[in-house]
Amino acid sequence: MMRGTVLAGKKRPGEALVLGFLLFAAGVSILTTIGIVATLGKESFLFFREVSLWKFLVTPRWQPQIGDFGILSLFTATVITSLIAMAIALPAGLASAIYLSEYAPPKLRNILKPALEVLAGVPSVVYGFFALQSVTPALQGLFGSERVDIYNTLSAGLVMGILILPLISSMCEDALSSVPNALREGAYALGANKIEVSLKVVMPTAFSGLAAAFIVGFSRAIGETMIVALAAGSGPALTLNPFKSAETMTGHIVRISGGDLSYDSIDYNSLFAIGLVLFIITLTLNVVSSRLVRKYQEVYE
Repeated sequence: MMRGTVLAGKKRPGEALVLGFLLFAAGVSILTTIGIVATLGKESFLFFREVSLWKFLVTPRWQPQIGDFGILSLFTATVITSLIAMAIALPAGLASAIYLSEYAPPKLRNILKPALEVLAGVPSVVYGFFALQSVTPALQGLFGSERVDIYNTLSAGLVMGILILPLISSMCEDALSSVPNALREGAYALGANKIEVSLKVVMPTAFSGLAAAFIVGFSRAIGETMIVALAAGSGPALTLNPFKSAETMTGHIVRISGGDLSYDSIDYNSLFAIGLVLFIITLTLNVVSSRLVRKYQEVYE
């Protein structure tokens, strides 16, 4: 017993090196986050010295030529495309996750899940051209070219939903598969059928993981860049019509940063203010996701 205690307390060769590397990796991630926040905060401060925060949040127009820096139009387009994407990805992702977890045989699951995740490996710029060249003409043929603009938020949102579908499906499937089989067997013993077990036992038990998947998917949709830059439009417009062109926050950053901007101009600093808004939104969503997981995991542990 004494010998086992001594061996357990003795450090193995190289353990200190491995521990140091792990601490270094953790420190790099933390310092990177701090650097991002510091950069966004510094440049945004320069912007808000010339533009009030209130006008930035409530002004409906983004027209730097006349001094209007209202993020409302960019924010509205971002939310519309993200909601359209979630309307596609949530039901499809959850349905595919339920099938893979509860219905698919193991051999078929091992084929379908990697095949579905292949979609996540397609570059987003390819999805953007697909939206512009295939989805938009299909929408114009369905609703009329006079109603559907060449660049529109509906096309971008639909294709963005396909992009985040594998992410939501994979996370939901992992959450459903982690539910103990004892709960399923107990429900079957009480006379429940397959669909009742899936919807009334497995899904409520895996609620924390499902909620986290939905929030992460929404955060991914908000931060998507290339699809909306190519398919949604390149001009800020405050509209709720998904058939019309509108520019999102990420799309605006891509378009403006590629132009000739002076590094000490208000236009340049405005990009960091938009980036700060995106950072705050995604950070809030991640915090909500982690709190939901902690809260509802305690119920079922």
